[in-house]
Amino acid sequence: MTDTSTASSHLATTADAYDAVAVQYAGLDRTDLDGPSLDRSMLAAFADHVRAEGDGTVAEVGCGPGPVTAVLRSMGLDVFGVDLSPVMIGLAREAHPDLRFEVGSMDALDVPDGGLAGVVSWYSVIHTPPKEVPPYFAEFRRVLAPGGLLLLAFFESEGGPVTEFDHKVTTAYRWPADDLAELAVGAGFTEVGRMLREPWEGERFRRGHLLMRAVA
Repeated sequence: MTDTSTASSHLATTADAYDAVAVQYAGLDRTDLDGPSLDRSMLAAFADHVRAEGDGTVAEVGCGPGPVTAVLRSMGLDVFGVDLSPVMIGLAREAHPDLRFEVGSMDALDVPDGGLAGVVSWYSVIHTPPKEVPPYFAEFRRVLAPGGLLLLAFFESEGGPVTEFDHKVTTAYRWPADDLAELAVGAGFTEVGRMLREPWEGERFRRGHLLMRAVA
């Protein structure tokens, strides 16, 4: 069982940390999204699978200032963004006034059971202490319709265990892809595929991506 006081403290710390750096964060280079890249290809694969299932609404959880939400919309998806940080959501609404953004927590989404065709968590579970990750996956499964898609992007631990590191905003964790996939399977998902890429110049760690499907 998750200690709710610990979870609340972690969420407040993360929201405050991102509020404090929101303007600088929104101005970061987005070369991983703006042109052809392995990262963008995973978003495209996710979008293709959602459309193959008959479309439906998608949520990007931990959306920050909204660049991934905007890319998903450009790929033809009905998508909205959710983030803990009110400042981030304000910036997202300014940058993308045609899209919907909401303040909220990805462990308690304001969505009915089975209400979504897809969920994207783009480097948004990385700040969650490892013992608190399973309830997030359970929430993703709750809001997804059977056959719905989950895309996870994370920092990969390159063969080691789950490892805490000094993320520029607040404490974060690198995960072995197998371990993260196993947690998702335990929450009611099956793996569709994965992609690992080596760090680009200026990056410290390997990047991991998992595409999972909600079991009927």
